[in-house]
Amino acid sequence: MTSNPVRCGEPGNVERRFDHSRTQPQFCGPVRSFDVRKDLMQVRWFESFWRKGESRLPNGPQHLICLCLFVLFAVPSAMAQETELELQIEPEFRYFFETPSDARQVDAFGAVAIEATLETLWEGGAHSFIINPRIRLDIENPDDERFDFRSFHYEGIFENFELRLGVDRVFWGVTEFAHFVDVINQTDSVESLDGEEKLGQLMLNITVPSEWGTFDFFILPAFRERTFEGVSGRPRLDIPVDVSRPIYEDPEAEKHVDYSARWSHYVGNLDVGLAYFKGTGREPSFVLDTDENLDPVLRPRYSQIEQGSVDVQMTLDVLLLKFEGLVREELGETSSMATGGFEYSVYGAFGTSADIGMIVEYAYDERGSRSANPYDNDIFAGVRLGFNDANATSILGEVGVDLNTQEQILRIEAQRRLNDNLFLRAELYSFSRADAQSPLNSFRDDDFFLIRLAYQF
Repeated sequence: MTSNPVRCGEPGNVERRFDHSRTQPQFCGPVRSFDVRKDLMQVRWFESFWRKGESRLPNGPQHLICLCLFVLFAVPSAMAQETELELQIEPEFRYFFETPSDARQVDAFGAVAIEATLETLWEGGAHSFIINPRIRLDIENPDDERFDFRSFHYEGIFENFELRLGVDRVFWGVTEFAHFVDVINQTDSVESLDGEEKLGQLMLNITVPSEWGTFDFFILPAFRERTFEGVSGRPRLDIPVDVSRPIYEDPEAEKHVDYSARWSHYVGNLDVGLAYFKGTGREPSFVLDTDENLDPVLRPRYSQIEQGSVDVQMTLDVLLLKFEGLVREELGETSSMATGGFEYSVYGAFGTSADIGMIVEYAYDERGSRSANPYDNDIFAGVRLGFNDANATSILGEVGVDLNTQEQILRIEAQRRLNDNLFLRAELYSFSRADAQSPLNSFRDDDFFLIRLAYQF
């Protein structure tokens, strides 16, 4: 994706380009020196502002005030050369086909998400400031209402490195179904069950490009806790998760500072990434407890982990070969996890402009049933149909089968642009053959249909 294309290397110009291995735009060409230290020192309050889990709606105007102050200090208006603002309102409706197993749950409910993205560029695009707040309002489930900054950060391109400071989202990995090596951001399981929706993470990220590959270094303060459906929400575990009383292995709890590094490179048709992470694990286990009414609840427990990982993708014309693997040390135990498979594409299928992609993957977790990860010995298959029309119509169907218990998950997703401002997405989830001892058994009555209509302006 390119905006305002210029020739890389032309004096005074900076070209924006999108690298698919990263989540943020990169630049090439000459970059004038720029000292942002003074401006950034004025926003040292930001870490204290980004306190534990913004899992409730903000009370009072303090968030808006902090937002305005940050923009005032970090992006002097005299330097701004280009500013873009996008707004999106996305109502959502979920309908469940069966009566819930818990009387506190409902058969159908609606929600609405409001999201804004403000991007300001200066110094010819070498420096930028991006704000992406998102608020979710839930009609039936007030416990699921939340405010979050998906992005709230400064980016700078300097002579020998790139700097990112603030809240942002980073994605690692190549596989379609299980995302084992994607460890920087916390999962937002209320927004989506597939693990691809993430919460913003406060970070200091330095990227050093070189002829031997790209090196990324991360300092990650202010740990984010995973979101879970509230008592009346669906789908959820049979025993509700009490997110207000998490348990941490480390005495610093959510204030523990995590560290990570990654090297990525491509050679011919091979893309490879090697990563290291040390800090609080994003995937919690659960401890059975009771709430103030002596009702059973699950308290999430976050352990300290240390892991090394690799992700590889090889492109062979219409065939993609994918692999992710890691070795992790947690609670004194060393274990391994891996997932991989292939995606085969047929272009211009049946003499039309449509493309068909066929996906097969396998996921393995050495810990087996002791793991909070549901994919310990599972195989997945999916078909992706892209119509390549002006409305960006696509359909994805996928099924996952646990080879130990034979339990199955079916998911169908369809999306289409209705006009320049409206985008429609629908999803269907079905859970079957759930083993009585499996966490998936909690979803035995939770087959559901979801529809979202996003209005962008």
